[in-house]
Amino acid sequence: MFESFSNSEILSGMITPAVLVSACASLIFSTANRLGRIFDRVNLLKSEVELLLEGKRGFQKERMVYMRQQLLIQKKRAVLIQRSMAFLYLATSLFVISSLTLAITLAFAKEFSWIPTVVAITGGVCLFLASALLFYESRYNLTFINRQIEFTEFLEREVREK
Repeated sequence: MFESFSNSEILSGMITPAVLVSACASLIFSTANRLGRIFDRVNLLKSEVELLLEGKRGFQKERMVYMRQQLLIQKKRAVLIQRSMAFLYLATSLFVISSLTLAITLAFAKEFSWIPTVVAITGGVCLFLASALLFYESRYNLTFINRQIEFTEFLEREVREK
């Protein structure tokens, strides 16, 4: 029963999920930073809206339209980030489970050695879905940046014309 413990098969099979866990951790860290940036941007937009409501900014109508659009983009980005983080955490868990089930099946039930493979593949699918969501979210970030540039150009033109 314990003869497979001396086999390097367990160790080599457990390394791949460990590397994927590390990749997920890096993505989780960078995704959490992205979420923090969204929070910061929403706070800045909120401050701008408050200044508008107090009448301390010009072009109130245009700014309110712009702020609503920007807040909507940030809201969509936050949802995408949250979903991608959920997939990343799930992928991490599946890779850890894959590694553990590999050791258990090789030690006690080699006929079930397909289970860790299925679990690892499912983790890979989750990692792919998280990456796809992050890609999609980055498009919203580009939209946010482009609209910010366009609005700045609008303000510049309006000030020049006065």
